[in-house]
Amino acid sequence: MVMKKMYAFLGFLIFAALVILNPLSAQGTGSSDKPTSRTVEDSGTGPYSALMLTESSLPTHTVFRPKDLSVFGEKNKLPIIAWGNGACANSPWEHVNFLSEVASYGFLVIAIGPMPQEGQRGGGRSTSSQLTDAINWAIAQNSDKTSPYYGKIDISKIAVSGMSCGGLQTLEIAPDPRITTAVICNSGILGNPGTGMAGMPDLKKDYLLKLHSPTLYILGGETDIAYANGMDDFRRINHVPVFVANMNGIGHGGTYSKPHGGEFAKVATAWYKWQLKGDNEAGKMFTGDPCGLSQNPNWKVEKKNIL
Repeated sequence: MVMKKMYAFLGFLIFAALVILNPLSAQGTGSSDKPTSRTVEDSGTGPYSALMLTESSLPTHTVFRPKDLSVFGEKNKLPIIAWGNGACANSPWEHVNFLSEVASYGFLVIAIGPMPQEGQRGGGRSTSSQLTDAINWAIAQNSDKTSPYYGKIDISKIAVSGMSCGGLQTLEIAPDPRITTAVICNSGILGNPGTGMAGMPDLKKDYLLKLHSPTLYILGGETDIAYANGMDDFRRINHVPVFVANMNGIGHGGTYSKPHGGEFAKVATAWYKWQLKGDNEAGKMFTGDPCGLSQNPNWKVEKKNIL
């Protein structure tokens, strides 16, 4: 009996030592076992293969960017795109195809919420201030000599963007003077503030007067529950360039989960390339009379203050 107790005690000591030396070996899979990066789909159709990753200096967000940063520098910098998710979610799981596709065209995309694992749906609620956190982080990384992003980010070209509740978060942050352009997807300020889901920014329509940069609305047509709000926003905005694109019959869900983000990604990417990279060829989707997108039967468009 004594020997059995001694062996049991020795076994306990060995187990305890293993836990101290390697807690995960005794406790099962822990957070450090989770992948910190992965490729979404085939890494995008753009000229730069994209990667989705967690940055240790910003674990509250998910970064989408070109895998190879060596090609970026003084003459080829990464504009910043901050992204807010639908349903005020603290995870970009619904938008990873879309965001990876955008990043493959040479953008640093920073989405609210920790990186979703394969097949995982994120939980929790986000706040508009997390968009500001993303922007502040990117600017700090650009000036940090120890960062892989040092000198590679164009801090003069910043987009704030989001879908549904994330679109309202976008509108709340858009007055920030550092913002170059705003992209509001499947969203618009509610006619009756406070009637939306819990956690939504409680904005009033006169808040639109605070916009100071070119603004794009991407909506899902009349079946989109945000259609009326988004179109009302468009009608009220007269002091900055504004473009509204409605994809006929797609509804509130958009095309984010389609391969490479679908039609929404094509439109958004062209806008980012035009507004953040000065790509006038991409801008032809929105300029001219008729503009390029108006000739696509999937879309119905209107614009103001854009030639």
